[in-house]
Amino acid sequence: MASKKQVVELVALQCSECKRKNYTTSKNRRNTQEKLEFNKYCPFDRKHTLHKETKIK
Repeated sequence: MASKKQVVELVALQCSECKRKNYTTSKNRRNTQEKLEFNKYCPFDRKHTLHKETKIK
């Protein structure tokens, strides 16, 4: 049987400066089709940076 795509999916947030995946969050694909972007704290850079949505491997 083929698996059905879930409405809510898990995504990782990757730092735009150090390129490390620091956070994970869930996203409702019906309500938000565009990629998520947040200003979050990066512990490796020790400052707030822009984090963009990427896939979890």
